[in-house]
Amino acid sequence: MGMDIYGKKPTTDKGEYFRNNVWWWRPLADFCIERYADEVGFDGEGWHFNDGRGLNATKAKKLARLMRDDLDNGSVLMYELAYREKMAELPRQVCKICDGTGIRTDKVGVDMGQPTKELKPEVQILTGRTHGWCNGCDGVGTTEHWMASYPFAIQNVREFCEFLENCGGFEIW
Repeated sequence: MGMDIYGKKPTTDKGEYFRNNVWWWRPLADFCIERYADEVGFDGEGWHFNDGRGLNATKAKKLARLMRDDLDNGSVLMYELAYREKMAELPRQVCKICDGTGIRTDKVGVDMGQPTKELKPEVQILTGRTHGWCNGCDGVGTTEHWMASYPFAIQNVREFCEFLENCGGFEIW
């Protein structure tokens, strides 16, 4: 699933269309709502749904200006670094494929030879065993927290800002 953001009255081709899959859009939308909603005058309701809500031209331009200022003064970079640190600190989760054993023993795993597959040297050190693998966790028994699947990057903010500067307002579909 993705979020297709269409400019209402684009002034350049950069303002016609912006797209993120849901994994990239959610942190970007949350960032905009958290940092700019009060100042720009929007509540962000609907920004996580593709039902046509968005901003008019005046608010889109103001949001772009505020974002550009934060890109220039390093605030977005600081937000990205803090976000990445927060994601890295999330607790790992028990692998649902192997129930935390690190070895996939269901029919699919057995058919693929996973219980006897040799582990990478770094996983051997980590787990204390040489064989038995799971494609869900690389044999470790845990996976990243599901929230870590939602990335935030300054480049995505730059691209959205460029879209905002040229879109003449937008709708999220």
